[in-house]
Amino acid sequence: MPRYVAFLRAINVGGHTVTMAELRKQFGAMGFTDVETFIASGNVLFSAPSRDSLALARRIERQLHAALGYEVHTFVRTDAEIAAVATHAPFTAARRQAAGALCVAFLAEPLGAAAKKALAALKTDIDDFEVNGREVYWLCKTRQSDSTFSNAVFEKRLKIRATFRGLNTVVKLAAKHLK
Repeated sequence: MPRYVAFLRAINVGGHTVTMAELRKQFGAMGFTDVETFIASGNVLFSAPSRDSLALARRIERQLHAALGYEVHTFVRTDAEIAAVATHAPFTAARRQAAGALCVAFLAEPLGAAAKKALAALKTDIDDFEVNGREVYWLCKTRQSDSTFSNAVFEKRLKIRATFRGLNTVVKLAAKHLK
């Protein structure tokens, strides 16, 4: 049975507090198996017979909206896709090592031309981006708190939903749980 990771937006931020036990319960209620959570920021691993990750994401969104009372945008990736994200090397090694932060945005679909143009306009002296399929890598030369860039800015300018994770978190997730 295929193994997936659901990256949930709006979990344990902005006043929306959800226990990991509750998330596991909700995923189990959908018939998913081998349900695990990884850190308390909305990363849920599970197995499901479906091979349609977009349909799984929509099903999870409906379930969580009904259970929690608010929208939880969901981005589902297979274990192989997570391994690819974890091993992708955006930017040069020297830039990655010198960065204050390196994050990855998970998107529902690849960026179109207009969104890529809007993303290019967000580049600054401290913020740089690389697009790779349904992910956008963000390199911040300093601390994230020094940047004017954020998930909210990304969504407003590109007019799409996303959720960001530190690349180190994704690497640890892939190494520990997806073998």
